[in-house]
Amino acid sequence: MSDIIVKDSNGAQLNEGDSVTLIKDLKVKGTSETIKRGTLVKNIRLNGNAGEIECNTKQVKGLVLRTEFVKKA
Repeated sequence: MSDIIVKDSNGAQLNEGDSVTLIKDLKVKGTSETIKRGTLVKNIRLNGNAGEIECNTKQVKGLVLRTEFVKKA
């Protein structure tokens, strides 16, 4: 898993425990929640997929986000 490089929408490398900011309003599948643009998500986890990260927000726990919708904070 250490050989996979995860990058945000601007090309900055993401690491375990980084904080990211959403660049687009996202509807969460399976709920009626929408996470707004500009939301700060702290302490992300890498899941072995270069295009996805795992995180928790105040509204949704165990969320998987596509890296194309986040930028490093």
